Order: sequence, then structure tokens, then C-alpha cells
Amino acid sequence: MGRDRIEVDAQLVREERKVYLMLNKPRGLVTTASDERGRATVFECFGGASVPLLSPVGRLDKASEGLLLFSNDTTWAASITDPRSEFEKTYHVQVNCIAEARLLARLQTGIRVDDESLSARRVSLLRQGTRNSWLEFVLTEGKNRHIRRLLAAFDLEALRLVRVAIGPLQLGGLAKGAFRHLTKPEIRLLELRTWDEPSGAERQRNR
Repeated sequence: MGRDRIEVDAQLVREERKVYLMLNKPRGLVTTASDERGRATVFECFGGASVPLLSPVGRLDKASEGLLLFSNDTTWAASITDPRSEFEKTYHVQVNCIAEARLLARLQTGIRVDDESLSARRVSLLRQGTRNSWLEFVLTEGKNRHIRRLLAAFDLEALRLVRVAIGPLQLGGLAKGAFRHLTKPEIRLLELRTWDEPSGAERQRNR
């Protein structure tokens, strides 16, 4: 069976290769391709690298750091950002207080802010000093400035906010401002079907 050929101005149109990257986003960059206010963007981290036109998969605000994905595979990207996927996103957050167990429980339970419910799947203490604490937040949703607004509702401030994982994908030792291509196993791990509920027939077979 023959294959169709698509040409524009006598030039063969080829499907662009799919690219999947992870970046360790530095603080101070906005997650957009261009900014009307002239602020530096995450795309400056790619410098003169030979990569096709990519889009961020999700966002991190200007003051936040850490794991940020990029791809030109819109289907793959949509599967990750789709709320139904319920990917656990893990953040390490420095707060301006000594966090006690009661506060951690209240942050996990959450609170309503501007008619919106803000909470976390899990909140745990990583370490603390004499004035500040590092907490681990695990979210399965990504509302606008979710953690910062949640903390502010309890009169707390995020001094640093670093995303360290998306689902099973870890930021690891990737240097600040550096990026790398995802491996094939990593790409497959982040596909929506990995997280689909089993069908009725599958559940029956697994009993």
C-alpha cells in the first residue's frame, strides 16, 4: 500500500520529531515564551540549543524553582496536565516559622480562599532551624499559586518553593538552569494510560 505525500511549495512536509525535556527552573524567570513586560523567561535557559518550538507542560510562577517539563507533543502534555490524571506533584517549601504537627495537619486539611478550596494531599516536615522550616507538600491539583495562597491564609510566607517531582519523575541532581532530554522509560511513565483506572474486566481478572 502506498503512502500519501504532503508537499507545500514543492517541499515535502515531514512530521516534526517529538521532543521531551525537563528543566531545573531558576527563580526569577516567568514561564512563557515572551513577556509583554520584558521580564526574562524560562526559554532563555535553552540558549543556542538546537531544539524545536516547545511549550511548557504546566507552569511555575516567577518566584518558584525546580522541575518544569517542555514538549511539542500536545497529546502527551495534555495527559499530564489533565486533572483526571491526578499526578502527585512534590514541592519542598521553606516557610518563615517553626512548623509544628498541628500546623501541618491544618495545611493538609486546607481552607477556603476566595471561594476556592485549597489543601494538600500530604504535608510533612523535612527539617527546621531556629526560625524557619522546610516542608514537603504533595499536590494532585495545580491551582494558581496554590501553595503560596494556602500558606498566606495561615499568615505564613514561602521563602523558597522548589518542585522536586512530577509523578515518578524526579528532578534529581540536574543543575539550576540546566535541562536534559527525558529517557523513553520516563516518557512512558508520564503517559496518562499509566494512571488510568483498570476496566471492569481487568479488575475482575485481578481478583
